[in-house]
Amino acid sequence: MAKVLSGAGLRGQVAGKTALSTVGKSGSGLTYRGYDVKDLAEKCQFEEVAYLILKGDLPTQAQLDAYKTKLKGLRGLPNALKEVLERIPKDAHPMDVLRTGCSMLGNLEQELSFEQQQDITDRMLACFPSIICYWYRFSHDGLRIDVETDDDSIGAHFLHMLHGEKPSELFEQVMHISLILYAEHEFNASTFTARVCASTLSDMHSCITGAIGSLRGPLHGGANEAAMEMIEGFTSPEHAEQEMMGKLARKEKIMGFGHAIYSESDPRNEIIKAWSEKLSKAVGDTVLYPVSVRCEEVMWREKKLFCNADFFHASAYNFMKIPTPLFTPIFVMSRLTGWAAHVMEQRADNRIIRPSAEYVGEDIRDVPAINER
Repeated sequence: MAKVLSGAGLRGQVAGKTALSTVGKSGSGLTYRGYDVKDLAEKCQFEEVAYLILKGDLPTQAQLDAYKTKLKGLRGLPNALKEVLERIPKDAHPMDVLRTGCSMLGNLEQELSFEQQQDITDRMLACFPSIICYWYRFSHDGLRIDVETDDDSIGAHFLHMLHGEKPSELFEQVMHISLILYAEHEFNASTFTARVCASTLSDMHSCITGAIGSLRGPLHGGANEAAMEMIEGFTSPEHAEQEMMGKLARKEKIMGFGHAIYSESDPRNEIIKAWSEKLSKAVGDTVLYPVSVRCEEVMWREKKLFCNADFFHASAYNFMKIPTPLFTPIFVMSRLTGWAAHVMEQRADNRIIRPSAEYVGEDIRDVPAINER
């Protein structure tokens, strides 16, 4: 008889092996292929970390230059995909847009062999920012933007398309940091979704589409949006504390705090908090960052709950004038690297993921005649 896993939501249960990352086990608390995320955020650009996660090693300068050149050449969108994006209404959820865009891309550029998996992944990494920005600018501004910019990085490319001008050096640097912090996180819900799909030997686009669907849920990827919606309603640190205390008294769920794995702190929070402060000073903010800090203080004082990676990302993105509904799509632009690497890892040593369930329904019974029901 199969052993029943008692942990709610399978927390604490080992569901497989990975060489991609550790969470809450070594270094600052998060490592990618043996490198501490703090060191990567300090010393690397996102494209270097994407290369590391997808290919196994940090690139040399020549390899990095070649990889960036390759990604730049893959930013364009097929006309058929643009036509689909133009039909998606303005009030659609941007995560639904990305899910549809990924699925449509899989129809137009099919993965016919697993030997294509690296190239398929690079293509998605290059064009996901194009997909979300093309839809957003067309549906909100009526513009058919050029999605093939000459920006050197994925983050700068995204901001350029969104705002119609090259971003500042500071904004580009913060995008590098943000994308690095979100790139990989072991067997989280969306990653596990991708691995389950991969275990059936499905194609890469299907695996990533499924992962996007899991990340869309507010308990996984939407915490930064929920945090922004909350803190933008506070007018001062004092007002924030008053409202937070009221929420706690009413036992309302407050997004952006605590974590399923980390017990004392989220190592990503310290990093993005520092960059949020730098952005706050750069843009002349006097409310949003102090409000965020007070929320953090209240939650730790009252509930011993720490900010996760999402909380200070909210203010950081806001300072860069990124619309709140696009926060989670940025997560996708980054986590695609982890998802795809997990798909590749699953494919390399595959066995279909098919757990058993503990049945708690009725005992076996006879089917009564229809006039006896």
